[in-house]
Amino acid sequence: MIPPLSPMETSPGGGAAAWTSWRVTAPLLMLGALGVMVSAILWPQWRHNPEFFHGLFMPVLFAVLLYESRRHGTRRLLPDSQALSVTMIALMGIGLLIFSAGGLYALALGWSHDIPCLAAALEFSAFGLATLIALSRRSVGLWWFNWPALAAFGLWTLCAPLPPGLWARLMWKLQMGVTTAVLDTLHILGIPAVQQGNIIELARTSVGVEEAGYGVRSLVSCLFAGVFLSASMVRHSSSRLILIALSAPLAVALNYIRSLLLNLLANKGVDISGSWHDITGFAILGATAIILAAFAIILARVEKFGARRTRSPEQAVDASAPKGSLIALTCGLGLAVSIALIFIVASKPVTGIKRAAPDLEAILPSMTQGWQVISAPDPLRFSEVLQTDRLIQRDYVRVDADGTTQVTVYLAYWAPGQSNPSRVAIHTSDGCWPGDGWSLLPLEPAQAR
Repeated sequence: MIPPLSPMETSPGGGAAAWTSWRVTAPLLMLGALGVMVSAILWPQWRHNPEFFHGLFMPVLFAVLLYESRRHGTRRLLPDSQALSVTMIALMGIGLLIFSAGGLYALALGWSHDIPCLAAALEFSAFGLATLIALSRRSVGLWWFNWPALAAFGLWTLCAPLPPGLWARLMWKLQMGVTTAVLDTLHILGIPAVQQGNIIELARTSVGVEEAGYGVRSLVSCLFAGVFLSASMVRHSSSRLILIALSAPLAVALNYIRSLLLNLLANKGVDISGSWHDITGFAILGATAIILAAFAIILARVEKFGARRTRSPEQAVDASAPKGSLIALTCGLGLAVSIALIFIVASKPVTGIKRAAPDLEAILPSMTQGWQVISAPDPLRFSEVLQTDRLIQRDYVRVDADGTTQVTVYLAYWAPGQSNPSRVAIHTSDGCWPGDGWSLLPLEPAQAR
């Protein structure tokens, strides 16, 4: 029989004997190993995907929130109930199922696909919450169950890419919503403008909201910052709800202001395709973080000078309760680490494949009889969106008795491992430029004979 840990050993911040027990060190080491593997899976996204640059800070912020949870968070322990044991086991089961499905995707499409990355983040969050439940029960009492600890594990899901279909729909909603709002504002200001899908026709030029990348990017980053600040700078539940609820509207509002500013500059004859476009984009990311931090400071001061907050007392530890939850947690984490290792070893990385890029200009003819060929002046302006610098676009125009016929063709090339099929499929013409002349025509299904 395994002897129970004493109350002095299990009290948070108490003796070190509890931390050296194998029942505690084994699951913590396995959770750390799982975290390292998940970080390795997400690392390419954090480095190369602008939408998730904030993920580079996640390991540090994760440690900060855990420290905040232990030292300054609400001192709350959970009861030793059967419902919590079922919840902990359910979380581990859900995490294993999600990661197994993501691992199958990785075997077929590689770890660069969005689904395996999201599955890895969800698995770590699920097992992290299960570990938190196990350690914060009264029979163990090694950690407090509070919002900073929950946020520490929950934030991992905001450092992973969304499913491609959901990302495309969100991007399209932001794109069209911002375009319509900017057009209405221009009309209020007395500036003549006409909307053609996601393109705004001004008197001197046309401005296209070609992608809502900065909108999606600022939305995810702002929500990430809101959750982190709510867990690290304020203490009241109402203040935390205010910060989190403010995050998404703030990101959308600043993205609207950026688009309006670019349209006003374009209307004055300023070239916005270069530095203005990039400077305003990065300014949004900085402004959202600064504004949220300012709100957090104000809310913290309101809490300080408001009603006196009573801190929940340190709860007693029931040393006679069973420690089966820690054993179940150790088994679940061991299974998770084993499955992760199997999928990582079995999946074949594609980053080492070297293949010469095709000559895109040779594929698209520069001259053809009866057609005027117009090459796009700067196709590389789409490089950040498409995540490739192998791009070419040409328009083929023919004028005859039936009128003017225009065919626009653009080609893009991705090296092996540079992107994935789902993300490439998002950038079709009907998806990138909805409503401005592009429409998806139905095709008759081919019949086998």
